Amino acid sequence: MKRADPRRALPSVDAVLRAAGPRDAERARFTRAARDVLARARAARTSGDAATFAAQTRAALAERERLTLRSVINATGVVLQTNLGRAPLSPRALAAIAAAAGAVSVEYDLVTGKRGERHGHAARLLADLASAEDAVVVNNNAAAVLLALAALASRKEVIVARGELVEIGGGFRIPDVLRRSGAKLVEVGTTNRTYARDYAGAIGAKTGAILRVHASNFKISGFVARAEGRELAALAREHSVAFIHDLGSGTFLDTSRFGLGKELTVGEAIREGADVVTFSGDKLLGGPQAGIAVGRAESITALRTHPLMRALRPDKLTIAALLATLETYRDGTAEKELPVWRMIAATPRAIATRARSLAGTLASVGIPAEVIELRSTIGGGSLPEETQPSFAVAIGGAPPNRLAQTLRSADPPVISRIVDERVALDLRSVLPEDDEVLARAVTGALAKGGADGPSRHQNGPRAGARRPV
Repeated sequence: MKRADPRRALPSVDAVLRAAGPRDAERARFTRAARDVLARARAARTSGDAATFAAQTRAALAERERLTLRSVINATGVVLQTNLGRAPLSPRALAAIAAAAGAVSVEYDLVTGKRGERHGHAARLLADLASAEDAVVVNNNAAAVLLALAALASRKEVIVARGELVEIGGGFRIPDVLRRSGAKLVEVGTTNRTYARDYAGAIGAKTGAILRVHASNFKISGFVARAEGRELAALAREHSVAFIHDLGSGTFLDTSRFGLGKELTVGEAIREGADVVTFSGDKLLGGPQAGIAVGRAESITALRTHPLMRALRPDKLTIAALLATLETYRDGTAEKELPVWRMIAATPRAIATRARSLAGTLASVGIPAEVIELRSTIGGGSLPEETQPSFAVAIGGAPPNRLAQTLRSADPPVISRIVDERVALDLRSVLPEDDEVLARAVTGALAKGGADGPSRHQNGPRAGARRPV
């Protein structure tokens, strides 16, 4: 006897809607989701009543509309974690964003009552901090480099050291940016050694600029040579071409004060004689995503008035957050106010104390936890290969990949690292005021028992594990 086709028993979309009773505001979305659910059931040759498919539709709609941009806790130890939004903003910057969310004088002159200049808000403060003549802001540093090349060297040759033809995250390649700007790349030197004479020998009638590029995520060491910035600036002036210096991250503070390698500051790059210095707003500066160009007034004016500026300009919220961040440097409070510098400046002893407290909290609810010493990185293309001593809470009791996945489903999600086959919560990248939130998120996710984490009813750390110190 031929079996009945289960698809004939599928309820109609209307039947599923009647069973679910969606609100008017969600009815159209719910209808589309119901059609999808029924189509999958038809393809799988499955059946069920209207209530069953109403529940499946509700679950499918919730999954489809689940927010993917969520606040998380960065316990990776990478201070500027690109995938997690790089620099966390300061309370002052957050307040400035809230104040600018309504009507704001972004392009309105309150004195004349006429249209104002969007780019003037941060220009003076940036120029003062960098000891430059002028400044302009765009939406990221790649845009700043693109704009500088397009404004100062379009249809001309740009000289770049072969060792600086870098690719950074997201497939961003300097040769590609040069092509998009309308400039022609001229490579000089070798991968590891490039001298001022190499640049001098490449300058000709078609040269528009000399470009220096930050290495970002790698470092060349050993048998190396690099032309000094002052040498390149002198060459550029001698031949009436632009010298553009892409600092990549960019900092106003001396990084060597924090036990890190010496990173050229924005002010030092200006004093070397660059016409334009570009850098990021959301890395060592500690502000929102932005691209910043400072330098000689004539060069910056060329950037500000270029047609590309309309496509690259920042919005009012970026300007507000950037201004608030820059004010901390002006006021001398950047190290105390900006989360990036607070994390970098944190002492190993202070981090260890916090780690012991967190490990004790976790152990008290049966989560195997132990304090370990490790090294953390700055990240975000800043200070490549430079590390800082740090402490983390290592968690055992289950396979590390499974534990890490469980922590990512916590509320808020916790992003960890894996060290020696254990999940580690590195507190270098967690602010002290977030320690309690971190503890609640981890205990809420792991102190439930089951396959995804240690059981609440365990008496202590797994066999062989050291107890928290």
